[in-house]
Amino acid sequence: MATVDISTKILNVKLTNPTILASGIVGISGAACCYAAKNGAGAIIPKSIGPREREGHNNPILVEFKGGFLNAVGLPNAGIDNSLGEIEFAMKNAGVPVIPSIFGGTKEEFGMVAEKMATLKPQLIEVNLSCPNTGSDFGEAFALNAKEAADVIRIVKSKTKVPIIAKLAPNVPSIKKIAKAVEEAGADAISAINTMPGMVIDVKTAKPVLHNKQGGVSGHAIKPIAVNCIYDIYEAVKIPIIGMGGVTTGEDAVEMIMAGAVAVEIGTAIYYRGIDVFRKVSDEIKQFMEENSYGRISDMIGIAHK
Repeated sequence: MATVDISTKILNVKLTNPTILASGIVGISGAACCYAAKNGAGAIIPKSIGPREREGHNNPILVEFKGGFLNAVGLPNAGIDNSLGEIEFAMKNAGVPVIPSIFGGTKEEFGMVAEKMATLKPQLIEVNLSCPNTGSDFGEAFALNAKEAADVIRIVKSKTKVPIIAKLAPNVPSIKKIAKAVEEAGADAISAINTMPGMVIDVKTAKPVLHNKQGGVSGHAIKPIAVNCIYDIYEAVKIPIIGMGGVTTGEDAVEMIMAGAVAVEIGTAIYYRGIDVFRKVSDEIKQFMEENSYGRISDMIGIAHK
C-alpha cells in the first residue's frame, strides 16, 4: 500500500499530524511549547490566559487515581498583558501552529482578552468556556448553559476576525444543544471535552485530597465520555471538532477521529508515555492506517456514523 498521509486540517490550518498539545499541560512558556513541538506535536495550545494575573489554588492541586488524574490548578497565569511575549515567542519558534487559549470571569473579559490576543495574529484562538475547577470566584462555567456560551462567542467574534474554537464541557444534559448554540453564535470550530468534575477523598483523614476539594478528571477514565460527546457534537454541527480526553495511544486517537474529530489534544498521556507521546501516537496512527487500508485522516473522520 502507498504511504499513508497523517496530515489534517482545522479549517484552513494544516497540521502535519493530528496530535495537539492540550492547554494547561506545560504552561505558557514559549520554550516549553517549542519542546513539545520538537517531540512531534502537530500543534500547540498553551495554558489558558485570562484578563489579569491569577495565582490559582493552593496545594495539593493534583492527585492520581486508578483511572487517571484529578486536578484543581485553578487557571494560574500572568494575565494577558504579561503573557503576549511568551505566546509570540512560541509562535515564531515552534515550527507548528500555536493556538492561544483564553478565558474570562465575565463575558466582557473574554472579549477584551480575545482582542488583545488577536494583536499577535494567531491562526486560531481557543475560547475556554468550560474550566471546571476555578471555584466560586468565577461561578458556573459558561459552557454549562447554551445561552451563556453563545453570548461569550458572540462577544469574542465581535472583537476579533481570528477564527475561534469553543471549548465545551461534558457535564451537561445535552452537549448537542450547546454545540449548536455556539455554532450559531459564530464559533468556527469546537474542542471537546474539558475535564469532568470529580472528587477523591482520603479515607484516613476523611477529607477531600485536593485543597479545592473538587477537581477535573482527566486520563483514561474520561475517554468513553469524550468519544460519546464528540459523536453527539458531530451529529449536531457542521464545523470541525477537536477531540480530547484520555488520548494515550494511536488507537485512542483513531477512535475520536472516527467519532468525528479532525484532530486530538493530548495532555495527561505525557505523564504516562513521556513528552514524545505525540510522536509515538502519530506513529501508531500511521501504523493503524497502513494495517487497515486508510490512506488519509479524512477517510476516518466521522466514519463511525456511517
